[in-house]
Amino acid sequence: MKQERRNRGEASVGKKKGRSVPNAPANAADKPATLKDLLGQDTLAKLKAQAEELKKEEERRQEEARIRKEEARRAEQKRLDNDFEHLLNTSNLDWHKYK
Repeated sequence: MKQERRNRGEASVGKKKGRSVPNAPANAADKPATLKDLLGQDTLAKLKAQAEELKKEEERRQEEARIRKEEARRAEQKRLDNDFEHLLNTSNLDWHKYK
């Protein structure tokens, strides 16, 4: 009877069978060759230079877009400053302060 209880207790603990975790890490020789390993140094240098060039080009494009946006905002503000209706609507209408 006690053995049956032990067996039931072990079953309820939930031992996992059939799952094993490999304890030893893979050696460097076992790893597959990477693209970096397969390409020559000159090819890697060319790719890195091209990546840097693309980053600089993207930064230049973003800077130009920011400048165009700023110029458009200034032009719109200048147009609004010359528009009497806009100035009247945005001004403080409390003329008693200026008596």
